[in-house]
Amino acid sequence: MKASKKAARERPAKAREKDPKGGLTAAGRSAFARRDGSHLKPGVTKALSDMTLQDMRRKGSWAVRFYGRKKLPPLVDGRGRPTRHALSLSAHAWGEPVPRTVAAARRIAAKGERLLQRYRRIKQKN
Repeated sequence: MKASKKAARERPAKAREKDPKGGLTAAGRSAFARRDGSHLKPGVTKALSDMTLQDMRRKGSWAVRFYGRKKLPPLVDGRGRPTRHALSLSAHAWGEPVPRTVAAARRIAAKGERLLQRYRRIKQKN
């Protein structure tokens, strides 16, 4: 554990803003907020039973927006590694596996659509 923290400190400040597994770190979100005045939130990684209505809406709309596109950019490079785009969509940061195929990306989009349907159904009851 200590070795990884030390390695993280040795990386340049700009590199610490991006999570190598995808998405932004807390430092990256705060740097973005300072630079642009925005208020980015971390991805929702809770289990479905623990999600609030807002969590369902956020995760569902994220999944459909990024993985429900008609034409997806490449998800892996020539060596079989996830592209920065696949990582920037930060499936990992949202508690989902990083997709390597279009079919895997579509499964995440379908899960997002189910979350949105559940959100709408619960909201309509209330």
